[in-house]
Amino acid sequence: MESSVLVTGAAGFIGYHVARRLLERGDTVLGLDNLNPYYDVRLKEARLAQLTPFERFRFLKHDLADRSAMEEVFAAHPISRVVHLGAQAGVRYSLTNPHAYVDSNVTGFLTVLEGCRSRKVEHLVFASSSSVYGGNTRMPFSVQDNVDHPLSLYAASKKANELMAHSYAHLYGIPCTGLRFFTVYGPWGRPDMALFIFTKAILEGKPIQVFNFGKMQRDLTYIDDIVEGVIRTLDRPAAADPAWCGDRPTPAGSSAPYRLYNIGNHQPVELLRIIEVLEGTLGKKAKMELLPMQPGDVPATYADIEDLARDVGFRPDTPIEVGIPRFVEWYREYSGV
Repeated sequence: MESSVLVTGAAGFIGYHVARRLLERGDTVLGLDNLNPYYDVRLKEARLAQLTPFERFRFLKHDLADRSAMEEVFAAHPISRVVHLGAQAGVRYSLTNPHAYVDSNVTGFLTVLEGCRSRKVEHLVFASSSSVYGGNTRMPFSVQDNVDHPLSLYAASKKANELMAHSYAHLYGIPCTGLRFFTVYGPWGRPDMALFIFTKAILEGKPIQVFNFGKMQRDLTYIDDIVEGVIRTLDRPAAADPAWCGDRPTPAGSSAPYRLYNIGNHQPVELLRIIEVLEGTLGKKAKMELLPMQPGDVPATYADIEDLARDVGFRPDTPIEVGIPRFVEWYREYSGV
C-alpha cells in the first residue's frame, strides 16, 4: 500500500489548500477533520467537495481528541508524513470556550504525537501561531526570542504544542517542525476572520467593528505563501542542530530533530490601510465603529523570516493590493453577491 501524507484539519482553510497542493503534485493524501460547527459547516463541506475528485484523496471524519479513533487511523493507514493543521482557532473565542482549546489543541495534539511515534513517521509539520509572541514587543518577532508570556489560552495552547513536539523529537527521534503562522487570508478563508467579516458587512451596508481604533498592525500573509512554506518545510525534515548548546539554548533549534519557523509576509500593515484596500476593491465605503483593543489581542505582529529563508529558500511576499482582490473575487463567487 502506498504511503500517504496525513493532513489534519483538511476541511479547514489552510488544511484544504495544503491538501490540494499535495494532491496536485501527486501525493496520496489522507484528510482528517471533525467538521465541527465553530463556523458554517457548509463552507467546510464545499472545500472538501474540491478535494474529493482527486483519486489519491481519502477523507476521514474523526475528532482529534478521540483517542481510540486516532489510534485506528494510524494503525490502519501507511502514513509516512503528517501535516497537523487541525485545531480550535481564534483568540476571542478562547475567552468564552476555554475547554474546547484544551480538548482540540492539547489532547488532540497528543493523539497526533502518539500516532507519529507508533508509525515512526518521517516528519511532523505542525501549525503554531504568531499569537505565541504574546507580551513580546520587540519587532520583528523572531523565533530566537523567548515566548513565555501568552495573552490568551489559544496562544498558550500553541506554545504547549511546541513544547510537546520537542519532547517527542527528543525522546523518540521524530523530526518535528513547528510553523508560526501570521495572519492568514485568501480564497476559502474562515468566516471568523476580519477580512471575511469586513467584506460581508460592507457589501450588506452594515457597520464594521474596528478595534484599537484602527491602529492595529497585522503581518497579513496570503494563503499561497503559507502553503508554499508548509510544503517546502515538509520536504525538508527537521534535523538536530550540531551547533546547538545547552549552555546557551536557542528556542528555534535543538540537539533533537526539531525546528521552529515564522511564516509571515514580514510587512506589517495597519488595519485602516487593510480596510482602505478592501473599500477600493469593493467600490464601497465602510461604516466604521472604532473601538478599543479587545482582551487577548496584541497591537501588532511582524515576522522575522530569516531562518525560513535561509533553510528553505522562500520568502512570502504577496502584497495586500494583490491578495485582497483575489479574496474578494472568491467571496463574490462563493456568496453569489
